[in-house]
Amino acid sequence: MSTNMIEIDGVELWTEEFGDAAHPPILLVMGSMSQGVLWPDEFVGRLVAAGRRVIRYDHRDTGRSATFDFATQPYTWHDIRDDVLRVMDAYGLESAHLVCHSAGGLLGQYLAVERPERVRTLTVIGSSPLGGHEGEVILRALTGQPQPEGSLPPPRPEFVELYTRLIAAPPPADRREQVQRMIDEARVLNGTALPFDEDAERRIQERVLDRARDLSAVANHRLAHAACPDFEPEGVLDRVKAPTLVIEGTHEPAKPGHSAIIAERIPGAELLMIEGMGHMLPPQVHEELAAAIVRHTAR
Repeated sequence: MSTNMIEIDGVELWTEEFGDAAHPPILLVMGSMSQGVLWPDEFVGRLVAAGRRVIRYDHRDTGRSATFDFATQPYTWHDIRDDVLRVMDAYGLESAHLVCHSAGGLLGQYLAVERPERVRTLTVIGSSPLGGHEGEVILRALTGQPQPEGSLPPPRPEFVELYTRLIAAPPPADRREQVQRMIDEARVLNGTALPFDEDAERRIQERVLDRARDLSAVANHRLAHAACPDFEPEGVLDRVKAPTLVIEGTHEPAKPGHSAIIAERIPGAELLMIEGMGHMLPPQVHEELAAAIVRHTAR
C-alpha cells in the first residue's frame, strides 16, 4: 500500500494504491461529499487478494484533498468528474475498471458515455441513472411535493424522515454531537435488514473527522452540482459500451429501484441485487460484493 498526493491542473488530490502495479487496475470512485476511505479496508483487501491493483482517492473538498473557497474558486460537477481522469493520468493509466458508489456512479456513467476509451468495465453500486435527476426526486420527497409521472422512485420514508429532521436541526455543538449525527445518518443508510455496528461506525466517523482538512468544505459539492444543471444529459446511456454491472441492496433506502433502471438503459448490463444491503457497504456484504466485482473485471 502506498499513499500519494497528486497535483494536476492545480488540483491536489489524496490517493492510495494497493496491490501489484502489474495487475488489472480498479479505480474506486466514492459518492458526493464522501472520502475515499469509506471504501472499507476489508473490501479493498479482498479485491487485492484476488489479483487486482486498487486505487482509491478523496474527492476535492473531502478528506485530505485540496479544499476550495467556492466564492473565489468555483467549480462544477464536470470538474469533479474530470478529477477521476486526473487520478488515472497520475498513475499512468490509459484505462481502468471503474467501481463507483452512489453519486460516484453518475461520474462513472458519464465517463463511460463521453470517454469510453478510458473505461474497461463499469460497476455502479447504489446509484441512479444518468439523466434521472435524482436530486430533484429527493427534494420533492423532502418537501412533500408530488412526484411527476415517470420520475425515479422516491426514497423510503425512513430516509425522508431522517433528512427532514437533519435539515431542521441546528448545527452540531461539538465534535461529540457531530459524530453522533453521522452515526445516526449511517444507521438509516444501512437499511433495516442487517445489524448495525455502532461502535465500528463511530471509529469510521472519527477517522473521517480526523482526516478532514475542513469538514464543512464538502458542502461545495452541492454548490458545484447546482452550478451545472446540464451535468445529467438524458437519453445517453445506450451509448455505454463498457461491460456494466449494476448493484443494489434489497433494502436500499435512498435510491430504491434505481439500479434496475440503469441496467435497463445500458445495453447488456447485468443487475445484481444483494440481499439485506442498504446504501452502505457493511462487512456482511464484502465477500459477495468483492466476488461479483472480481468476476466482472476479469476481462
